Amino acid sequence: MADPPLEVIANFEVRRRQYLGPEGETVAELPEFAQDREAVVALYRGMIETRVFDEKAIALQRTGRLGTYASSLGQEAVSIGLAAAMRAEDVLLPSFREHGAQLWRGVAMEEVLLFWGGDERGSDFAGPRRDFPVCIPVGDQYPHAAGVALALQREGAGVAVAVGGDGSTSKGDFYEALNIVGVWNLPTVFVINNNQWAISMPRSEQTAAETIAQKAIAVGLPCEQVDGCDALAVRAAVAAAVERARRGGGGALIECVTYRLCDHTTADDASRYREDAEVSAAWANEPIKRMRAFLAAAHDWTKKEETALREAARARVEAAATAYLGTPPMDAVDIFQHLRCAPASDTLRDMTDHEAANG
Repeated sequence: MADPPLEVIANFEVRRRQYLGPEGETVAELPEFAQDREAVVALYRGMIETRVFDEKAIALQRTGRLGTYASSLGQEAVSIGLAAAMRAEDVLLPSFREHGAQLWRGVAMEEVLLFWGGDERGSDFAGPRRDFPVCIPVGDQYPHAAGVALALQREGAGVAVAVGGDGSTSKGDFYEALNIVGVWNLPTVFVINNNQWAISMPRSEQTAAETIAQKAIAVGLPCEQVDGCDALAVRAAVAAAVERARRGGGGALIECVTYRLCDHTTADDASRYREDAEVSAAWANEPIKRMRAFLAAAHDWTKKEETALREAARARVEAAATAYLGTPPMDAVDIFQHLRCAPASDTLRDMTDHEAANG
C-alpha cells in the first residue's frame, strides 16, 4: 500500500544581507546611517585601530612581552559593526577575537594588553562595567548571555549580545542557550563570526548545516546571514536584531561570513593545514580595503585624511603599549584576593577529623 502524501506544515528561509561588494561598490540600497559621513568614518577608524592594535600585539608576543594572542585580521568589520549597533545599556559577552568591539565600547587598549599579558587587571576594565571579560572557553559565553538577558528583561532595559566563532556553534552550550532564549523570549542577540575555520577544522568538516544561521530556526529564533566583511551590513543587521529584542521581540542569531586571514592564535601555524592560494583569494574580500573604497567613492575620502587617521591610530596604540609595558606586575599573593579559602585552622581541623575517622 502506497504511503499517503505528506502535508507541508512549515517552511523556512535564511536571508542574506550585503550592501558593499569586494571593491567597495554599492550592491543594494544603503541603510540611512551610511549617508552620514561621520558615522562611516567612525566605523572605518574603528577597523583601522583594531588592525593596528593587532599588529602591535603580535609584535609584543613575538618578542616575549605578551602571552598567546588571537588576532582579528580580516574580521574587523564584525567587531566594529556589532559594537556600533549597541547602546551603553546593552551588555557585550565576547569570545577571544572581539577586542575591536571592546575598544569601541570603552575598554582601554592597555587594559586589553594587560589581559593578554596574563594580568587579570585587564578583565577589571574601567569602561563598560557591565560588559563581560574575554571568554576563552569555547561556547561558555552563550549560556552566560541567556542569564544576563534574563536579568536585563527583569530590569526592563538592555540587550545581551554574545559573540563567538563558527566552531562554537557545535557546542552544547550554544544550543542550550538558544533554546532557553527562545522559550523565555529573552533579549539576546547571538553574533556568529563564521571565519571558515575552527582552529584547524574547516567549516565543511565541522558542520553539515548549509548555513550557521539556520541553527536558530529549530528553537524558534529569527536568523540572518550577513556579509561579515561589510561593516555597513553587520551594523544594520545587528542593530535591527538588537532593537527588536529591546522592544520585547526576543532573541535572534546573526551569522557574519568572514575569513580568518591570520593564524588561529600566535600559538598556531595555519600553513600546516590550509593552502596559501585560499588565503590569497580571501584577501580580495577583506573589509578595510572595501570600506576605504566606499568612503572614497561616496564620501570623498582623501589620501590626506587616510594618512592622518593611520598616524593617529599608530600613536594611540604605541602610547597604550608603553603604558602596558610600564605597569608594575601584580604581587603574586594578589591571586588570593578574589578566592574564598577556608581559614588554616579549619583546614587543619578537617584533616585531623578525617584522619581520626579513618584510623
